[in-house]
Amino acid sequence: MTKILIIYTGGTIGMVNDPLTGALIPFDFKQIQQNVPELARLNYDLDVHSFDPILDSSNMDPEIWAELAGIITDTYATYDGFVILHGSDTMAYTASALSFMLKNLSKPVVLTGSQLPIGEIRTDAKENLITALEIAATKVNELAMIPEVCIYFDYQLFRGNRSIKYNSEKFEAFQSPNYPILAEAGVTLSFYSNYIHQHPVEPLVLQSEFNTNIGVLKMYPGITIKTVQAITRSSVDAIVMETFGSGNTTTAQWFVDSLQEALDAGKLIVDISQCQGGSVELGKYETSKKLQHMGIISGFDMTFEATITKLMYLMGQGLPYKEVAALMEVSLRGELSA
Repeated sequence: MTKILIIYTGGTIGMVNDPLTGALIPFDFKQIQQNVPELARLNYDLDVHSFDPILDSSNMDPEIWAELAGIITDTYATYDGFVILHGSDTMAYTASALSFMLKNLSKPVVLTGSQLPIGEIRTDAKENLITALEIAATKVNELAMIPEVCIYFDYQLFRGNRSIKYNSEKFEAFQSPNYPILAEAGVTLSFYSNYIHQHPVEPLVLQSEFNTNIGVLKMYPGITIKTVQAITRSSVDAIVMETFGSGNTTTAQWFVDSLQEALDAGKLIVDISQCQGGSVELGKYETSKKLQHMGIISGFDMTFEATITKLMYLMGQGLPYKEVAALMEVSLRGELSA
């Protein structure tokens, strides 16, 4: 019998309304089972690991990511797949982080949740949970169909490190703007194998050290030198710079000098686009040629979530500056199209 481990961290999927305050409060997984009796009809051997206390996803951090990755690693030989129930707000960060931490992953790690609590009449929680379990259990020739970290939400399966939460009100909360979906749930489950990772030949390796000393500089017209230098002159080790269009910034000399000062101080600077779709192309326009010559790193078409977690992961390995810079522009887990 297929064995699946459900890791219940919290999130809207496990919430109920407090009759006194009307606020959403967490409850335990046993109550989820009561609300989804269909789980008993699945022909899977299901085990549950519940976090205690249950977490709001806004409180997720690298220590919890390491705990999640450790649970998967420690039980890896026991289970055929893993389903993580997680709040949607930071789900794309967790999925991206796990994709880097679990090197040579050959089994499904499917994150899912819901926009409405599982006890609501119109909830999306039941379908998301049941289908996530089916995806985690699917095999072809005794090999997992999805040997990677992914997010399942509203009938679509996304690569985890390509996903963003784009809507807080619709059931279709997630998108993958720069990479096709991996599967779609209709009358049957349709998997798009051309876009799914190939099975690795090496054993699973856990790499859970993270360096979170990162600053974020978001460009906007009228940005001031004080605002820029509050980031560039800070004690961070790296800066993620969210730029216009295909990687463009102001060409004002004070701005270029501020970036150069940060680079000279040993800081990494990664250029990603504010646009959800498309890619950074340094040097395409005059406004980004200077950045290219200075040695600014291109984030290509990575999401903000993937860029942040990849930087944390690479810097956490204690690699030399030049190696981190080079690896940021290389696809490690399918997170970018270079």
